[in-house]
Amino acid sequence: MQKPVQIHFHQIEPSPAIEAHIREQCDELEEFYERIIGCSVTFDAPHRRHHQGRLYQVKVHLTLPDGDIHSSQAHHDEHAHEDPYVAIRDSFRAVRRQLEDYARKRRAEVKSHEPAQQEGRVSELHGERDFGMLETADGRQIYFHRHSVLNAAFDHLHVGDQVRFSEEAGEQGPQASTVHPSGRSHAQG
Repeated sequence: MQKPVQIHFHQIEPSPAIEAHIREQCDELEEFYERIIGCSVTFDAPHRRHHQGRLYQVKVHLTLPDGDIHSSQAHHDEHAHEDPYVAIRDSFRAVRRQLEDYARKRRAEVKSHEPAQQEGRVSELHGERDFGMLETADGRQIYFHRHSVLNAAFDHLHVGDQVRFSEEAGEQGPQASTVHPSGRSHAQG
């Protein structure tokens, strides 16, 4: 995230354990969609009931490149939200669903335009399993499949080769949708 996560406690004393759990949830969101600009979370305990404990509310606000996502479900009658961790889980699940929709729409927009090309180098090749890994200039690892390499050039790639590629979100992380071999590196790594 470009900005640090902000966590606010309302009507309850701050808890290091709750704060750590919220930060873990934020990290998981960022692993799913790395272009999140910022995340603000309010942990609230607005209702103290006579015969039961408090019902917790968790409000999550994500700032994205061209919009925001909010989750502020009121859980007045859900006994499960007497457990703060369940309230956190449910709110982050709601935000993740919205983030999945957002990412899906963004991928559709990118596919309808010419994808932005990035530079990288081949860092791993697994020819027997038809895939490899690219390393970006900022050190990220990007998966690619044999069929993503243009002109059936997968078998001609070597570790260290320079490539241009288009990145997209895959089921298990970033992946290259197209790979253009652009030159051989003399430094094998």
